[in-house]
Amino acid sequence: MARPRRSDDTRALLIEEGAIGLLSNGYHGTGIKQVLDKVGVPKGSFYNYFDSKESFAQAVIEHHSQCVQRTLAAAFAAAPDPLAGIRAFFATLTDDFVAAEYTGGCLIANLGGELEGSELLRTSLSKAWAVWRDGIAGALRAAQAQGTVRADIDAVDLADLLLESWEGAVIRMKIDRTVEPLDKCLRRLLDDYFRP
Repeated sequence: MARPRRSDDTRALLIEEGAIGLLSNGYHGTGIKQVLDKVGVPKGSFYNYFDSKESFAQAVIEHHSQCVQRTLAAAFAAAPDPLAGIRAFFATLTDDFVAAEYTGGCLIANLGGELEGSELLRTSLSKAWAVWRDGIAGALRAAQAQGTVRADIDAVDLADLLLESWEGAVIRMKIDRTVEPLDKCLRRLLDDYFRP
């Protein structure tokens, strides 16, 4: 009996498994063979889906960016106001870190520290960061219009500050195995510095 053809979902499965590998082991520590083995795809088939390991990593970064966008949209849609949406978004990330026992961190930050030599991947990471930042900035801008966030600093600058501080807090979280740095980051910015 002939084995059924792999569906078009194979590419998506490779990307999802790649995201797990890249987050856990980094770009250089993730082998294409191990990703293919996890998905059950023969090694020669990899190039049916991607031109290179670099293009594979680019697809993983784009997938991660889309996941962040969906998480942002869900948080904002369910929240009664923009600040509550921002808090809900970061609460989701925090819950994910706890579920992963404080491992992994942020794919964008992890790869950003490792891939400074690849212009393609640096550009992909920069675009992913901008999408994340712009989503947060939009909510901060709405909060500024409501008078719940200070308006003397541009919303994009506030979003960059929040995300850059969050990434530093994620590093501390991984080191100390506690969400306290994440909570402190949000408390100091959203409940203090960002207030009008």
